[in-house]
Formats: sequence, structure tokens, C-alpha cells
Amino acid sequence: MAEMTECASYDKRLKRRMFRQKGLSPMEALDAVDRRLLRVLQDDGRISNAELARRCNLSPAACFERMRRLREKKVITGYAALINPAKVGRGLMIFVEVLLDRTTGDMFEAFAEAVRRQPEVLECHMVAGGFDYLIKARVGDMEAYRAFLGDVLVKMPGVRETRTYAVLEEVKSTTALPL
Repeated sequence: MAEMTECASYDKRLKRRMFRQKGLSPMEALDAVDRRLLRVLQDDGRISNAELARRCNLSPAACFERMRRLREKKVITGYAALINPAKVGRGLMIFVEVLLDRTTGDMFEAFAEAVRRQPEVLECHMVAGGFDYLIKARVGDMEAYRAFLGDVLVKMPGVRETRTYAVLEEVKSTTALPL
């Protein structure tokens, strides 16, 4: 029996070493217990360590250690409260396609820096295709968006053209990743 335990332990160490050597993605390196922990946390980020351990069939110490490792490896990057946008005056979600007049490194950096300073912008992604960036923003209403567009967005470095899409209905909105 001791040989079986020793072999199982050796197999786990060998498997971990192989993951590191092969440069596998973090998802490939996560085991079933890690994924279970992450699924529970995505559902309830305020859960206590004791309750998380109970739900995942771990001892509190093992749970704490796994959580520490997931934070260290930047699998878990933070915790946040989800706020109802309408309750804080940000009820209108918009998406904006942005086309720059030049696609050079310095223009990309200048535009990105300007976007990072705008609190209305929740997300901004450089994309491949018919435009350069896709922006997701939240404002109070269409009048507030018109002011944001005219006073801020079109004055950002390199902006040649924008196309706006106002969201009529959020069909699905989640922060949970499939694990």
C-alpha cells in the first residue's frame, strides 16, 4: 500500500513537471479540484474559506493553500462587487466601433492611453477586421452619450470614424467563465 501511495505521489510530481516543461496553458494545468473551486467562487466571490472547502470536499487548510496558489499564478486576479448600472445612473450601454486614421504603433499607444483615462469606457479591445477598436461604455442616457461622443471620443488621438450601437436589451450578461 505504501508503494501505491509513493507511486501516486511520484506520478503527480511528474505530471506537474511535464506541464511546466511543455509550457501548457493554465487551463490545461488546472486539475478538477481547481476548476471546482473556481466555479464556486465565480458564483459567490464572498464565500468563506470554510464554506468553500466544504462545497469542494477539501479540508480548510488544503482549500486555503489551493486558493493561495491560484492567486500567486494569477489565475484569480481579483474580487469585485457587481453593481446594477441603472441604480447608479449608468443605464445605457453602448458599443462603438472606432477606426483610426493611421495604424502605427505610436497611434495605437496614444489612443489606448486616452481610452484608459475615460471612466465611461468599461472595455476597449483592439480587433482585426473592418475597424481598429471596439469600445463598450456605460452612460446615463442618449444625451450623456452624445456629450461623450462629441466632447471626448471623437477628440481622442487618431480617431477618423466611429459607429455606435446602443443596446436595447441585454440578452445575456455574465462574468462567469466556462470551466
